[in-house]
Amino acid sequence: MTSLSTEQGHPPASPRETPAGRFGALRRYRRWLTALAAAVLLAQMAAAMLTAAARQSPTNDEPVYAGTGAYYVYEHDLRYNPEHPPLGKLLIGVGVALSGAHLDAAYTGGQYAAGRHFLYGSGNNAQRVLLAARLPVVVLTLLFGLVVFAFARDLAGPLGGLGALALYSFSPDVIAHGSLATLDVPMAGFLLTAAWLLWRARRRPRLCLPLAGLALGAAVATKMSALPAIPLLLGLAALSVWSAGRERAVSRRRLLAACAASAAGITVLVVAVVWASYLAVDPRLRWTAPADVPSIGGLRGLAAGLLPFPAPFRDGMRVQFGFEDLQWTGFLFGRVYQGSLWYYLPAALLVKTPLGTLALWAAGGAALLAVPRLRPAAPYVLLPAAVLLAAAMTGDRDLGVRYAVFLPMFLAVATAGLAAVRWRWTPAIAGALVLFTAVSSLRTYPYYLPYSNEAFGGPAKTHLHLHDSNVDWGQDLRRLANRLRERHAGEKVWLAYKGQGVPSYYGIRASDPLTVPPGRVRGLLVVSNTLIAKSDPRLTPLIATAEPIGDVGHSITIFRRP
Repeated sequence: MTSLSTEQGHPPASPRETPAGRFGALRRYRRWLTALAAAVLLAQMAAAMLTAAARQSPTNDEPVYAGTGAYYVYEHDLRYNPEHPPLGKLLIGVGVALSGAHLDAAYTGGQYAAGRHFLYGSGNNAQRVLLAARLPVVVLTLLFGLVVFAFARDLAGPLGGLGALALYSFSPDVIAHGSLATLDVPMAGFLLTAAWLLWRARRRPRLCLPLAGLALGAAVATKMSALPAIPLLLGLAALSVWSAGRERAVSRRRLLAACAASAAGITVLVVAVVWASYLAVDPRLRWTAPADVPSIGGLRGLAAGLLPFPAPFRDGMRVQFGFEDLQWTGFLFGRVYQGSLWYYLPAALLVKTPLGTLALWAAGGAALLAVPRLRPAAPYVLLPAAVLLAAAMTGDRDLGVRYAVFLPMFLAVATAGLAAVRWRWTPAIAGALVLFTAVSSLRTYPYYLPYSNEAFGGPAKTHLHLHDSNVDWGQDLRRLANRLRERHAGEKVWLAYKGQGVPSYYGIRASDPLTVPPGRVRGLLVVSNTLIAKSDPRLTPLIATAEPIGDVGHSITIFRRP
């Protein structure tokens, strides 16, 4: 038999070849196994986000976005929240509408008061409406996970795609903000989608360039902080066309014309999507500038006036510039300060990013630059992250890493480059770091908003280093109500709460400690950690003479004052 097999060209399998036969079946089903692994990663992410979405009370901005989205869908009225374009709020409003929530259209208060009235004063189940408002963002966040996987797979194959998706799906910041009815994750995800489509346009420009323009337009139509990415992505569009033309031996003159045409075409699509988002709310585009829109001069005012967008968009830009001119209170590593620090975002990201992720980001970025076949992808992955971070660092609002939530998306893709590194220990080390990230993320469940990594003491210590949307954004009012009911029933409660929730709606009967002399504040003193961080001179002496006896969700501290 041995000689026959050899004569027929089928030599007996050597010991070195045996594993190939053993794992041949696995290779045949590799596509299905990859899909299953991706589905498992996204399923655990969905479970984490849905848990957070169902349990948290409204964060500071959510009533505004939910109420505004409802006005968009029910009343086709652009009056509220002009500082952000409509697309993200329209999606939130669709979720609200599907829940059957009632809108009191006769209410005429400001946008924050209108948002609270919509949730708590219109006969709605506030938590049910809030969950419905959050679901469209949850779905978008999961879809952007597929973009992360596809982008990374294009660069480094299925293994790189799964590694990138694992980092994305276990990112505490993405989970935290992807489970809220806010605009940060949708804007960042649309930008990532645009960058991926521009990368793919190197091979299929006619299909991918228009889609990239639509994605970029969706980002700008969601949040104005996407504007700094436009020049870069237009340059990447030209680069993709140039690369595609060089492979087809197109003449230099025709290539330059095609590059210019592609950039112009994408610009037209961006403008069209922004206009379409406003017209989808109000086809007649009725708009009267609110009285509080500031007058902005100089180059900023000139830029706002010249942009080819609807009048409410340009007025919204003026509102944003006005916000930047205000004096904001910041808090970093125990220091309270006025204004902004240029290094705030990098420092905050150092606190709020898992240690394994930080190491993989650095290694993945280095791999993109060092591996020759991956180097062409670096401008599409690393440059958008760098430009957007630089733009965010110039802002005057040091209020949270949510302003840089695009980094966990783009840099997750960058880590796929490690799959192309031919060092024997790379898979083992990268796998260990991904596992470290997963464990760190799972340990914080379900308190993702106040997450910080182990080097800074974990979620329980985040409030010592950061404030506002990094740790305490008003999200634990419902949990506080449960704690008071279970452990402190019948006790006198004094509450200093930072947020847009209505304590009485959740059954919290509390007095304001800032409205009476300090000597009268006895019993339970409950304080939002952001207010503690700001060192309010009215609260500081009360806290100094009280004993901490517990915390709620790592965002609210309970004291007892004798």
